[in-house]
Amino acid sequence: MPATTAPLRVAVLVGSTREGRFGPVVTKWLSRHLEQRHDMSADVVDLAEIPLPTVFPAFGQQPPPGTEEALALMTPRLAAADAFVFVTPEYNHSYPAPLKNAIDWHNEQWHGKPVAFVSYGGLSGGLRAVEHLRVVMAELNATTIRNTVSFHEAWSRFDESGAVKDPAADTAAKALLDQLAWWGHALRTAKALHSYVA
Repeated sequence: MPATTAPLRVAVLVGSTREGRFGPVVTKWLSRHLEQRHDMSADVVDLAEIPLPTVFPAFGQQPPPGTEEALALMTPRLAAADAFVFVTPEYNHSYPAPLKNAIDWHNEQWHGKPVAFVSYGGLSGGLRAVEHLRVVMAELNATTIRNTVSFHEAWSRFDESGAVKDPAADTAAKALLDQLAWWGHALRTAKALHSYVA
């Protein structure tokens, strides 16, 4: 199958690492949507399972011990992805530090690729985190798509089985993934014809 028609490889980054986190519930729901699609395959990258160093070396210096091993668990997966979905909560009107840390340890892995957002939180549903992430990803030469899915008062939006109570969320997820697929295929095709220049 030609690269331009093969299913998109979508890396789903789970941004929260704190104890008692809600991110896995949202991620499992999203993963069920991805499993139903023939144009995408998903790789869930849970930041709680990949403890990247939080201290960057001084310019020109070697990174802390263990950095290469930790990056080896993540970097190839990001490089192989055609597109991304960030599953993020909102902390203090922004996104969590582990997600920023994972973003900052990488650069060219984001170039010329689309990024979608699924956010959750209290009254704002994590939308302020998404707006901050859009600016960061623009700096890294990624394309963020317009559509998002956000869960306001997220803990009340899912039943005991992890299904959403409001079917509008499932409709929004389909729209999000349809838009991500369009951008993913368009950008992958463009990069196959011309190398991306950052």
